[in-house]
Amino acid sequence: MSSGTTKLKELRLFGAIGDIGVASLENGFATIGPFLKTLDLGCNSIGNDGLMTVVIALADCPGLEILDLSKNDFSLAAAGLGSLSHWLQRDQMKLKELDLFECGINDDGLQAFAEGVANHCEGLNLSINDSITATGLIHLSHALRSESCCLQHLYLNFMDFGDDGAEALAGGLAGNQSLRCLHFDNADTNLPMTPIGWSAFSTVLCDTSSINNTYLSNHTIELSWDDHYEDVDEDDESRPLVYARLNKEHPQHAAKCKSHPHLDMKTFLRWDLKFLPLAVAWFERAKPARSLTIRDSKRRVLGLGESDEAFQSRVLSAMYEFVRGASMDVVKSRKALTDDEENKRLMKDKKRLLKDNKRLREDVEQRDGKIARLEKENKRLGKIIESAKRSLSGLES
Repeated sequence: MSSGTTKLKELRLFGAIGDIGVASLENGFATIGPFLKTLDLGCNSIGNDGLMTVVIALADCPGLEILDLSKNDFSLAAAGLGSLSHWLQRDQMKLKELDLFECGINDDGLQAFAEGVANHCEGLNLSINDSITATGLIHLSHALRSESCCLQHLYLNFMDFGDDGAEALAGGLAGNQSLRCLHFDNADTNLPMTPIGWSAFSTVLCDTSSINNTYLSNHTIELSWDDHYEDVDEDDESRPLVYARLNKEHPQHAAKCKSHPHLDMKTFLRWDLKFLPLAVAWFERAKPARSLTIRDSKRRVLGLGESDEAFQSRVLSAMYEFVRGASMDVVKSRKALTDDEENKRLMKDKKRLLKDNKRLREDVEQRDGKIARLEKENKRLGKIIESAKRSLSGLES
């Protein structure tokens, strides 16, 4: 790490350098850190002490975008993972990818860094961290509900967290607006979830108990997992792929039912056409997640989709039903509004006339008062003139 490598953008080290090897690299980061975009220290037998050293070195890497610490041993590294979280928050980092694949992370470790990672990483890979249970996922769920969460891709491949874990994750997805894809992959065994676990996800993605709850459902998330078996028995609901495709309780599963086969618009007629922009906005929000994406081992999309044409037809159908149902009510409302406006105008004219009449009465009263005062003054002046005339007559005689 001499001065000739000061503009190094990628650093990838493999070879089990261990904690001691990481310590020997620490000083070099002050030179290369400002330009570094990718740091890959995967498969290097790094433990808690080495992770703490890495975090110290990361202070010199303000522009880092990708951090790969996969296949190290963080089973006893809750302190180091906590330091990693603190660094992310303190330096206001925005990592595009953080790879912690197969690091032996347990519930304590996940709790230590969940908040910092959720708020400062776009992609997080926690695959094959088998020690994480529903308890740890609850902490991650809390972080996902944060308004500042920016996590877009979360990888939980080969994770046997079961129904409890699914329910814990679903709780975080309910209030999350950033996550775009939650990845599952379990090539060797079936995902250890029953319909209870899948129903938890289904409720979050599409709560059909009411129109309002459907509107408030998570319209951004996409569930994705691989099924590596060539032949799939479509009658076997224990298979994750088949359950998602043919779930008897939720026939179309997830976002497909968000649109509702038939929207009864009568409920909204009392708001007249004021509701129409809200309905359009709701469909726009639902559009990105109107299907549950499932991919096979060849990355082919397998079912539960709704074409753009079908979705647009659903939108137009709902809008037509609303406008058709609202037309007469709108006419009646318009007539009532016109009558109301006319009444208001008449009341306004009446008030103006009353005000004018009052002003005229006041003017008449003022005029009468002036006339009375003038008449009184005329009488007084007349008496003065008569008195003066008598005085002059006395002098002449």
